[in-house]
Amino acid sequence: MIDVFIGFDPRETVAFHVLSHSIHARASQPVGITPLMLTELQGIMTRERHPLQSTDFSFSRFLTPYLSDYSGWSVFMDCDMLMLDDIAVLYALRDERYAVMVVKHDHVPKESRKFLDQPQTPYQKKNWSSVILFNNARCRALTPEYVNAASGLDLHQFKWLASDDLIGALPQRWNHLVGYNPPRKEVSLAHYTLGGPYFEDYKNCEYAEEWRAERDAVLYAGRQAV
Repeated sequence: MIDVFIGFDPRETVAFHVLSHSIHARASQPVGITPLMLTELQGIMTRERHPLQSTDFSFSRFLTPYLSDYSGWSVFMDCDMLMLDDIAVLYALRDERYAVMVVKHDHVPKESRKFLDQPQTPYQKKNWSSVILFNNARCRALTPEYVNAASGLDLHQFKWLASDDLIGALPQRWNHLVGYNPPRKEVSLAHYTLGGPYFEDYKNCEYAEEWRAERDAVLYAGRQAV
């Protein structure tokens, strides 16, 4: 079983369900998907919302190892994504030398606001934490107490690790930043980090048609073609 945790924000409910469907539809191995809903994390996620926090799951993502009993490997991803490949291919990249594995973007946003007029905050390792392969046993520093108390930069810049040498690199295609990265032929996971095609301002962004096709597949009810 491949354990996947997806950030959940009620303003992007449709994004969570479309991403979940896109994962299951292409998976060659069993996948278990858990939404990181704050309503289900009461008593665990207790920190107050920060003014610069753009989504409900800005910090809850770091509870993934705890929720996995610090055992095996788990995948976290933001909900504003679309899987275009078999998640088993991503899962096969896990490497025991590392505590986490991410796409190491060199991402410096130029805009100050993003979807729904949310703040766009630049910092080192920006968007590294939007897709994480957690080697859970090596992430025991991420206790609920630490996640609730640590600064956003400490969490998102992986300062809870003893060294950046414990951060492995994933191929760029596993976190393609729509609107930032130049178009490429091989994209396994599209990330609508500025705003997804479910928002009016981004309805014509790159991979918008693919997202709408996946949404239509989620909504389909009827006879399957033989």
